[in-house]
Amino acid sequence: MLKSELIHPEILRVCAAAGHHAKILIADGNYPASTKKGPHATVVSMNLAPGIITCAQALEALLSAVPLDSIHTMGIPPDDPYARYGEPAAWGEFKQLIRRSGLKLKLEPILKWDFYAAVQSPDHVLTIQTGDAALWANVLLVVGSRPPEAD
Repeated sequence: MLKSELIHPEILRVCAAAGHHAKILIADGNYPASTKKGPHATVVSMNLAPGIITCAQALEALLSAVPLDSIHTMGIPPDDPYARYGEPAAWGEFKQLIRRSGLKLKLEPILKWDFYAAVQSPDHVLTIQTGDAALWANVLLVVGSRPPEAD
């Protein structure tokens, strides 16, 4: 049995093969995962039913297993009708998970169309499609490198 929270065999396989700067997308249930992906990306469907699993659950598992350089959300354009509601609730949950993981990273939004472009890059290796019904709950992770072993 593995020690990390992440135990899904296909997700582990892709993460183990991913190198520095590879991108992993945790997609909410509204994200067009079949069409907005990189040319080398594997899509793993974890969307059993609405709300199962959530992006936060997937993020928590990945934070336990993968070194990261940055974490991005899909930013809401100022002219989008949803912008008037302020920061989505899911972002607060992501920030808590990042803090609890001990990472010194900030959750950084990338505006919607730039987010799609970032996902469609050749560096995109994995999409985890969730059933999360929350709006604007997509998270793009940029894989870091393993820290050097202490002597």
